[in-house]
Amino acid sequence: MTTSTPLFSRRLALGAIAGSALLTALPAMAEGRLTDVRVIDRDRGAVLPLYRFRGEYWVAGEPGARYAIELRNDSRERLLNVVSVDGVNVITGETADFDQAGYVLEPMQRYDVAGWRKSKREIAAFEFTRHSRSYAARTGRPDDVGVIGVAVFREREAFHLPRPPLPPFPPFDRSAPGTKSSPQLQERSHNGAQAGPQLGTGHGDRERDRVGETDFERRSNRPDEIIRIRYDSRENLIALGVIPPERRRWRDRPSAFPGANRGYVPDPN
Repeated sequence: MTTSTPLFSRRLALGAIAGSALLTALPAMAEGRLTDVRVIDRDRGAVLPLYRFRGEYWVAGEPGARYAIELRNDSRERLLNVVSVDGVNVITGETADFDQAGYVLEPMQRYDVAGWRKSKREIAAFEFTRHSRSYAARTGRPDDVGVIGVAVFREREAFHLPRPPLPPFPPFDRSAPGTKSSPQLQERSHNGAQAGPQLGTGHGDRERDRVGETDFERRSNRPDEIIRIRYDSRENLIALGVIPPERRRWRDRPSAFPGANRGYVPDPN
C-alpha cells in the first residue's frame, strides 16, 4: 500500500460503554498524541486557525467553501481513525458511534478526509453551508451540526516500526477535529455582535478519492484518543465570544479634542 491510498476498516468492535458517556470522559485535543488533525480550507489552500474557548477548540468556516479534515498518524503503528462530521460517520452515513468504520493509516501516513464517502472511488465534498442545508439536517439529524470528531484506536498485537523523525506540518497548507451540538447562539451576544445563521456541512459535488479495504482488530473497545473541534461562521464565533472582535485602530476612534493643534490663533482672512 502506498502512502497516498488509505484503507478503511469494515470490521466492527462493539463498545461496552455508550458512546455519549465516553465523549464526556475523554479529553479533547487539537493535536493528539497519536493522530494530528487539522481543518483545511480547500478553496484557499489554508489551514483554518484554531481558537480555544471554554475548554473547547473552534474553527471559523467560510460559507460555500470546501474543506477537508487532514489526519496524520504520528505513531509507530497502524491506527484506525473513526471520523464524524455533524454527528454522522463520514464513511457509512450512520449516526456516529465508536464501533463503526474508519480510515486506517500507516505510521507517518497523511490523508485528507475531504467528503462523505460514496464508494471506494468517490466522495461528495464537504462544504460549509447553512444549518438547514447540512447533510445531517437533510437526513433528519440536526442536533449535532457544528462539530468534527476523530476517535483513534490502536491495533491489537500491532507490529511496531522504528519511528522516524517527524517532519513539521507545512505552514500554509493541509488538518484537525466532535462533542454534542453547539449551544444555540443568541440574537445578540454579550459583546453586542450580531449572530447569523448557524453553519453546517453540506453534501457537495462528487470527486474522485480512491481507498481500499483492510481488516483491523482494535486493541480496545474504548478509543485511545478523541479529537474534537467545533465550527461555525466567523461572525457567529465573534458573537459567541470565541473570536475577539477586531479593535478599531486609534486613528479611527472619536477624538475628545478634534481641533487640537500645537499652533496659535491664526489671523482672520
